[in-house]
Amino acid sequence: MERKHYHLIGICGTAMASLAGMLIQQGHEVTGSDENVYPPMSRELERLGVAASEGYRPENIIGRPDFVVVGNAITRGNPELEFVLTEKLYYTSMAAVVQDNFIRGHHSIVIAGTHGKTTTTSLMAWAMERAGANPSFLVGGVAENFQSSFRVTGGKYFVIEGDEYDTAYFDKGPKFMHYLPDTVVLNNVEFDHADIYRDLEAVKFAFSRLINLVPANGVLIAGWDSEIVRELSKRAFCRVDSFGIDEGANWRAREIDFSGEMTTFTVEAAGRRFASYRTPLAGSFNVRNCLAVIATCEALGLDKPAVAEALAEFKSVKRRMQVRGSVRGVTIIDDFAHHPTAVRETLLAARAKYSGRRLVALFEPRSFTAQIRAFQEQFELALSEADSIIIAGLFHPERYTADSAISPVEMAGRLRNIGREAEFIPSIDEIVTHLAPRLKKNDVVVIMSNGSFGGIHDKLMRALAGD
Repeated sequence: MERKHYHLIGICGTAMASLAGMLIQQGHEVTGSDENVYPPMSRELERLGVAASEGYRPENIIGRPDFVVVGNAITRGNPELEFVLTEKLYYTSMAAVVQDNFIRGHHSIVIAGTHGKTTTTSLMAWAMERAGANPSFLVGGVAENFQSSFRVTGGKYFVIEGDEYDTAYFDKGPKFMHYLPDTVVLNNVEFDHADIYRDLEAVKFAFSRLINLVPANGVLIAGWDSEIVRELSKRAFCRVDSFGIDEGANWRAREIDFSGEMTTFTVEAAGRRFASYRTPLAGSFNVRNCLAVIATCEALGLDKPAVAEALAEFKSVKRRMQVRGSVRGVTIIDDFAHHPTAVRETLLAARAKYSGRRLVALFEPRSFTAQIRAFQEQFELALSEADSIIIAGLFHPERYTADSAISPVEMAGRLRNIGREAEFIPSIDEIVTHLAPRLKKNDVVVIMSNGSFGGIHDKLMRALAGD
């Protein structure tokens, strides 16, 4: 491709930084800026050869870039965006660049759904790699088997995490509408992202539009354990293949065993035994993720033994039930969960993997979904799967009123009423001071937040070690 200059406003976001790396691989010049440019992202951008400026200023935009990519967190009033609009520079979105530069002309495999996208996308890419398909991919996390969140190859396939969040301030449709799907994996659909979707019907409409993009010769791999996915699948103009644990799915997991170091299960296809599988991933939701990959690989005609080996070798994704360390016999786990279903499934998976051990949940209400009152009861029910719970303070309490925000005090009180140990402790340092001396050998601490949670993981491990 002809060398072009791309300037990325908001370059330190996971997807934008990955796009920068992909564009560098194509031979383009990339510059960018962000409000905060610091390690580890600053080091990664430096490694890629990307000049990233800290702070938003018109002078960051050198010359007249061929393309200005506006991150979806960038809003009117941003000095660089205002300069771009005034100077009538060509601007676009991350999703549109991915479509035009990387997906068009390839077989696009879009992994979508409210939960499980990052893990399933990473697992799909690894299974295809082990089966010799040499896929390109873009995922919203670091796929540990590749030690990267992206890869660009000369292969036929592009595997991408289909984010339902909006694309840019000038394009409020979901990012996945840009991804030209030939194959869609739709794990599940629930109400989420209440900041951009007014209700469940709006969420359903967005996913129905994705299904409507799949050509007649494509395939929808549908998560049959989700009632909404079953409903939306009726609108497909392509072949539909279903997977799940419950009755009715074409691809079903049976004989699931979480008791060992590895999760094991048998797969039936159309009622007949297909194969047996092993995976280090825990929890029923991860069995469903594996099923989605198995069904998709079979639809693509990939080597069955290689796919089985990939599942057994999979190293997961950073921040998805990632064991950060074990200190004095206490296991510390980091997880991205920030929706009630994700919190519940994460804790159930930890319960299955660490059977018989005390389960301590630390939860930071950080995302919009995690902070609004509409989900409070669901979060209480989800957190009740732990033996002991600490709820931190809201991330930006000034954005909410007493009527619109969850009440961590109420949540902790209701959890105590049903027999759980539960506390609301607003600050990270106070949580560490309170918790560290109370943890005992064999305790499992699951830390859940879609942000950094103030570095609580390392602070807790240092406190346990007596540093």
